[in-house]
Amino acid sequence: MSAEPRILFLRGVNVGANRKLPMADLRALLAGLGLTGVTTHIQSGNAVFRDPQGRADLAGRISDVIGAAFPFRPEALVLDLPALDAVLAANPYRAAPDPSRVQIGFLTGAGAADTDRLDTLTAPGEGWHLTGAALYLHLPQGTGRSKLAAGAEKAVRTPMTMRNQRVAEAVAALAREMTC
Repeated sequence: MSAEPRILFLRGVNVGANRKLPMADLRALLAGLGLTGVTTHIQSGNAVFRDPQGRADLAGRISDVIGAAFPFRPEALVLDLPALDAVLAANPYRAAPDPSRVQIGFLTGAGAADTDRLDTLTAPGEGWHLTGAALYLHLPQGTGRSKLAAGAEKAVRTPMTMRNQRVAEAVAALAREMTC
């Protein structure tokens, strides 16, 4: 029986002019760690793969190997498919008309969120919902104009990596294809 698919979300790569990480290089680095079936999705550090060794410390190893090859060390979040599916199912905004206007902040740790601050940052029409695994943002006017999007991580008080709903669902679909 082969290893179950794992999902990688890297924080802050290929955003703007800094922290460039070509996906071909990412695939090669992941394969060099002994990961198999490595597939990436778009240019923002999303990957699915199998880890035949079933390592628990894989996120740190991935960050370290990238840091050794590039002048930055991105935070890595590694999930299994059931965990990603649970985050997607818990999204109260999943029926929004434009899934690109729904952001999911995958939390990399536990923090004592300042929910009053989140409320203060929320503009009319926007919404947020926080669970132990994710911060969901409904941003009908887009991310770029939103004070909520800009200040969410500071208010949540733990690092997170954001993906819009459409991208998160596409990555989950890639992982599901690996189970066939």
